[in-house]
Amino acid sequence: MRIKTSFPLETLLVVDDSALQRLHTVGLMRDLGVEMIYEAGNGHEALELLALLKLPPSLLIVDLEMPGMDGVEFIQQLQLRQINVPLVVASSRENALLASVETMIEALGLQVLGALQKPLSEEKLISVLCATNHGMAQPKKSENAPSITEQELAAAIAQHQIIPYYQPKVDIRSGMLKGVEALARWMHPEKGMITPDHFISLAEQTGLIHELTFSMLEQSMRQAVIWNKRGFALKVAVNLSTLSLDVPGFGQQVADLLAQHALPAEQIVLEITESSVSSNLGNSLGTLARFRLKGFGLSIDDYGTGFSSMQQLARIPFTELKIDRSFVHGAHARQHLRVILQSALDMAKRLELVTVAEGIEAIEDWRLLQESGCMIGQGYLIARPMPPEELPIWLKGHHRRLPELRPLGVGGSNLDAQTALDKGEN
Repeated sequence: MRIKTSFPLETLLVVDDSALQRLHTVGLMRDLGVEMIYEAGNGHEALELLALLKLPPSLLIVDLEMPGMDGVEFIQQLQLRQINVPLVVASSRENALLASVETMIEALGLQVLGALQKPLSEEKLISVLCATNHGMAQPKKSENAPSITEQELAAAIAQHQIIPYYQPKVDIRSGMLKGVEALARWMHPEKGMITPDHFISLAEQTGLIHELTFSMLEQSMRQAVIWNKRGFALKVAVNLSTLSLDVPGFGQQVADLLAQHALPAEQIVLEITESSVSSNLGNSLGTLARFRLKGFGLSIDDYGTGFSSMQQLARIPFTELKIDRSFVHGAHARQHLRVILQSALDMAKRLELVTVAEGIEAIEDWRLLQESGCMIGQGYLIARPMPPEELPIWLKGHHRRLPELRPLGVGGSNLDAQTALDKGEN
């Protein structure tokens, strides 16, 4: 049986000090269609073999506990020698240690497909080899970053080349669409789509972030009006920049924009990263307090990724807690992530906050969130960010998926939402 992977799987190197374990792994991989397989008994042997090979193997399966050079040191040596081959870690050690090593590999910029507990099986290997982009290190921004000037960015904001794409947010129990998050996408006439990681920092450094934030708010509110006229009221979440909170009169500008579009404030959720209220605490808290007085929703974004989470929750009138992807992705298989996730959900429930989990990619994590009491979910399992005109098409397909997303015994329909979206063009 030859399995289909996201990369050519023609050669393999198994690094394990146990001859019996190597034999077992080799047998499994031959059954999965890999014919050329090399073996090494420890990290030193593996590095010597890699130096002799004209072409590196397609995949490395690496044990952790080995004499001479263990698996961790071997992986660090791969990074130092700039050998970037997809990795699968295999060990009989506890899941917490495996998860830590997997995170280390990602931090080193290497490609990790997964960390598996021994004994290995075809099912375990297939689960990591066939997963789409699971744990794959992303290219560093500098490698593919387009060259952008301040003048280009200013013109792009003024000409509305930077537009919102909308990622659906759905009820985790029913699967029904509840809202969207507006995410900036630069549709450059020559360079194509540019993602925000390539221009947000430039906007902040040059002082253009306020204009960009305001443009995203204006476009998102205008789209919300279109949806409202079609009888389909969606909550729209828009990210706020740290610097915008410090701009005098920013809160009133947003309130005036809302009035201009005749939208209810409750329909707009303003997402604030947990580290954003720090530079000018008095102004920031004053602006956020005014937003809540006017009825806007406030979401603490990327919860758990900084050191000030509890402090921010204590002093800012949030209505929503958004749990960062790093605590959601793979939580079904990692006990320490499950504990952290459940703790955040329990705390949010006591504080009467709406809970949103981002970065959901696996159905197993979706089921865990259902069981744990999370309210709203978003991620590639549900949908990628999309232009507004694609939302009706996505929703039609999503409606057919509802039975598989819902727990047993949950009914309901998304037909009313689909009918509303089908009434006109975006």
